[in-house]
Amino acid sequence: MALARAWKQMSWLYYQYLLVTALYMLEPWERTVFNSMLVSFVGMALYTGYVFMPQHIMAILHYFEIVQ
Repeated sequence: MALARAWKQMSWLYYQYLLVTALYMLEPWERTVFNSMLVSFVGMALYTGYVFMPQHIMAILHYFEIVQ
């Protein structure tokens, strides 16, 4: 029962995503290419933030002499 409700909610959210981004007009292969690129861009942004943000934060803290 809960699994069916969760599946219905996820389907509704996916449909909303398709409507908001206008992906419902694309063919399935075009939608797959777009979603793949979106996932790869988001993944690269998260990875870059994870790797480089600590260095930038430490540089800012050193600049303002909060950390010696």
